[in-house]
Amino acid sequence: MRSMVEHLMGTMGGGDYGGAEARGRAVILVPFPAQGHVTPMLHLARALARRGFAPTLALPDFFHGAAAPPLDPAVALAPLATGTPRGGGGEGFAGLVAAMEARAPAQLERLLLRRRGAGAGAGEEVACVVVDVLASWAVPIAARCGVPAAGFWPAMLASYRIVSAIPELLRKGLISNCGTPLQELHLPFLPKATAGDLPWLVGNSTSRKLRFAFWRRTLRRAQTLPHILVNSFDDAEPGSRDLPELTTSPPGPRILPIGPLTAHDEARPNYGLYQPDPTCVDWLDSKPAGSVIYVSFGSWVGPIGPDRVDALARGLDSTGRPFLWALKPEPAWRTGLPARFEERVAGRGKLVGWAPQEEVLGHPSVGCYLTHCGWNSTVEALKCAKRLLCYPISGDQFVNCEYIEGVWGIGLRVDTMDLGELRGCVEKVMGGREGEEMQRRVDELRREVLQGKASVRAKNNLQLFVDSIKRTPRVRE
Repeated sequence: MRSMVEHLMGTMGGGDYGGAEARGRAVILVPFPAQGHVTPMLHLARALARRGFAPTLALPDFFHGAAAPPLDPAVALAPLATGTPRGGGGEGFAGLVAAMEARAPAQLERLLLRRRGAGAGAGEEVACVVVDVLASWAVPIAARCGVPAAGFWPAMLASYRIVSAIPELLRKGLISNCGTPLQELHLPFLPKATAGDLPWLVGNSTSRKLRFAFWRRTLRRAQTLPHILVNSFDDAEPGSRDLPELTTSPPGPRILPIGPLTAHDEARPNYGLYQPDPTCVDWLDSKPAGSVIYVSFGSWVGPIGPDRVDALARGLDSTGRPFLWALKPEPAWRTGLPARFEERVAGRGKLVGWAPQEEVLGHPSVGCYLTHCGWNSTVEALKCAKRLLCYPISGDQFVNCEYIEGVWGIGLRVDTMDLGELRGCVEKVMGGREGEEMQRRVDELRREVLQGKASVRAKNNLQLFVDSIKRTPRVRE
């Protein structure tokens, strides 16, 4: 009789995942289908595999194909058919949510129930389903199948706390039933919070209402979970050790910071939609130590627009410093580049469609990182001890930026792409006393996250979760 993992791999026709059955009980992990969510979920799957579980990543089919690199050999893959074209089809957040809510539940249910039957489809029981909080559609499916579930928040703890504060914000009349701020916000864990920090205030009024409804539904589902694993560390966030404040309304899930997982994983799993340009590292090898500005706005943020692309290109050119800019080779992303820009900056500047980010950030030639402040990018920069130039665009990026600049002091926010401001910010971060002080704080925070008490607590919390699902009785029929 084959294990569930072997059965899944057999149906997909590839991959040597031998030994999964011997390692122990199965865990199904369900990420939200965006690169910034899949990557930390894959790190979590690897961590569970090292602790004796057989993890399977249940992931929409548009993440698979010839362009995707092989998945980690310790992790199996279960494709979910969503009817969405490869790359997400440009449907954005609302389109992906609708596709998953409509098509994924029945497929996950079949995957979970397969363990109970006999014959070739049967396998070992699923110890737990770990659900990305943004993929909350999977929570009631796990409950209906009688499988224990836990939540996973792939981002910073503070951004989760904003979402979990929705009932309190409504009760106190600080926001309307549509999520619109009615008065000044007062969040003890985010003293300088503004309306821009609320993750549902994106786009026009219709978009905002839909996003707020999404977050309320997500929170209701998450309330039923015993644990939410947070891909963050607790010490560096004001008030984060105040556990009653970390829960949603009673009883609520127990919050367990277990990250950042990327920082604790020596491997660099790079499974996703985009193939990195292999010439980046050779190009960096030709540059002096600490001289290069690396620019990337991640995989999920949309194009920043022709005017800002033009301003950023001219600003980078004006610094006189070498730069590496990851900019998708599509008209929507590159419209606005000055005429013959790549030709003019050749040698000093390099544009690529996608970069091997951790290799780039870990390279000694990179002196700072101009980023949208996505959480994965922030953690990768911290792991590689790089100073940051912050240009948040949407969602939790503004919260992350507040911590980078105002709490940790490891970066500087760029408010506009105006040539003079960008050049001035680059000089502050990459040179002089201010830049040296930022580097000192980056090094200090990195030690705490990777080796200090925050690291110890993260590992202990993960072990606590592992112990809890090992104690959960297997369901047999």
